[in-house]
Amino acid sequence: MSQSKLYKKGPLCRLFNIDYPIIQGGMVWVSGGKLAAAVSNAGGLGLIGAGSMKPDLLDHHIAKAQSLTTRPLGVNIPLLYHQVEEQIKVALEKGIRIFFTSAGSPKKYTPLLKDHGCIVVHVTSTPELAAKSEAAGVDAVVAEGFEAGGHNGRAELATMPLIPQVVDAVKIPVIAAGGIGDGRGIAAAFALGASGVQMGTRFLATQESSAHPKFKDLVIHARPEDTRLLLKKLVPVRLLKNAFFEKALQLEEQGADVETLQNLLGKGRAKLGMLEGNLDEGELEIGQISGLVHDLPNVQELMQRLLHEYDQVTNSFA
Repeated sequence: MSQSKLYKKGPLCRLFNIDYPIIQGGMVWVSGGKLAAAVSNAGGLGLIGAGSMKPDLLDHHIAKAQSLTTRPLGVNIPLLYHQVEEQIKVALEKGIRIFFTSAGSPKKYTPLLKDHGCIVVHVTSTPELAAKSEAAGVDAVVAEGFEAGGHNGRAELATMPLIPQVVDAVKIPVIAAGGIGDGRGIAAAFALGASGVQMGTRFLATQESSAHPKFKDLVIHARPEDTRLLLKKLVPVRLLKNAFFEKALQLEEQGADVETLQNLLGKGRAKLGMLEGNLDEGELEIGQISGLVHDLPNVQELMQRLLHEYDQVTNSFA
């Protein structure tokens, strides 16, 4: 196979020292050291999802990833959890210098991370938040449309209108996310002005992800209409339909208050479904692109496919 047009394309490859501007999303219970290392070895940027990890478990997964690759690695840290400072400390001590932050203010930890010589990227859902992130000193932003799986912005801006508005709002590189699952989506993101893409759901459905096999199988058989944004009174989250989904939907339609929804959610729902494979009572976070995912390749196979698809699409524009 000839070298892809995506090889060393744009500022993100220089920023992260990677071959292709493709970042694997830092998903809870899915993005462990094995997946992150595989993506980095394939030329993208692998992220360890710290949102589901206590500091000691994060330490373990960073060490595991570093034993499997010498390529750049990053950590995704949602800022809404109470052990953020401990997670940052662990990652810094392990030599991580690429941090993706989300679900909080970029002002809080960006100065600390920059003082340690780190590259900082913040996940945004609106042009306004992207501009605030740039002002806070981050090096790039992820502009994530509400097609994405997991927690989403309340504005419910879709990826197609979001990306060009964020590109217009900032001078730093923009990483497109939400609803991107193949080379066509990558080409579309570049056409909208993005410098690269972040993909979650497509990398979840790979052999190296830590998602439970039953969950992976459910994802690759999902229909296009099988996800929906729920729990908006708590934190909006896109879920795959199952028994828990139906309970949450019924309560929302009945006008349930925050306390009732919180009691239903409880603790450990995402772990129960995504890691342990309880497909009835677990919280199954997944993106709309699941309707486009029909197989379970290894990461290297997937990356080569994405590059080939991107080249096919862009060649057709010539």
